[in-house]
Amino acid sequence: MTPLRVAVLGGSGYIGGELVRLLLGHPRVELRQVVGRRLAGQPLATVHPNLRGVTSLRFSRLDALEAADVVCSALPHGTLHQLHPALAGLAPRWVDLAADHRLRDEGLRKDVYGLPALDQEWTPGIPERHAARLPAAARVSVPGCMATPSILALAPLVEAGLVEPPVVIDALTGSSGAGTVADEASHHAERAGAMRVYAPMGHRHCAEICQELALPADAVRMTVTAVEPVRGVLVKAHLTLRQRVDSRDVRRLYADAYRAAPFVRIVALSRGLHRSPDPRWLAGSNFCDLGFALDDSGRRLVALAAVDNLVKGGAGTAVQVLNLMHGWDERDGLGFPGLHPV
Repeated sequence: MTPLRVAVLGGSGYIGGELVRLLLGHPRVELRQVVGRRLAGQPLATVHPNLRGVTSLRFSRLDALEAADVVCSALPHGTLHQLHPALAGLAPRWVDLAADHRLRDEGLRKDVYGLPALDQEWTPGIPERHAARLPAAARVSVPGCMATPSILALAPLVEAGLVEPPVVIDALTGSSGAGTVADEASHHAERAGAMRVYAPMGHRHCAEICQELALPADAVRMTVTAVEPVRGVLVKAHLTLRQRVDSRDVRRLYADAYRAAPFVRIVALSRGLHRSPDPRWLAGSNFCDLGFALDDSGRRLVALAAVDNLVKGGAGTAVQVLNLMHGWDERDGLGFPGLHPV
């Protein structure tokens, strides 16, 4: 079998590095080029020391990008939409991991990201919800690292008509979510031990969540807190339900929604140390663990979701998308289960 020729743009960042790691271990892929403009000519291990001895690839210049079967882009937000028109002819299929092509509404694109209107269709890169569309997709946009677990946690409940807006989401995110570009807040003396709230009245991922779940624009309110671990996102969505339910009803909704989803696991146990989702045990894996807690009234529920923000929250989902686009087992190249203890 001829391997799929893949190139990566923006391979020097954390998500780009994870994408490179996963593609190098993929049984059906030949990683041909990794573009890192400020590092052109240098070995990948210059910034990704875990790849020492794994590959002899060096970073390429953007103007040296060659034809491929698929180009995956982990460029900074706002970059690919400018470059894509000139580069589109180099590959028939594109996967974007940044925000450039996530929002379809012209007004939201301008207000949330300062981006112009889309001139082409980009399929949402959520395998658990759009698997049937991906084999025919030429351009796919992977959602944000906090949008993915939020959507997966909320979708079965919203689509059952149970959720009374607003949905209040409290999200915790590790330091790698801030990317590789240092700023004042990322200095060790400022970040170590901190639990820093930012965007307390709303986060830009709210627009993605509302779009995907067909909710009004003000139906989701997210507050994000930056915490000390390097990897991981934990989402806690506080919901008021329109009718009384019991735990069996909620578990059944999740089980039915994700019966065919190999990377979604229900973690909602009544006792034990590991009875709820915890991103610590997902580091390096493509799993999303979902859980929930229901109060005695049966109408107040907290939905929980945990992911590795760099894998299921980005690079792993991109590889899962790549698999489905080509009719392969969506688990190919994504078998790592995480570590315990860490």
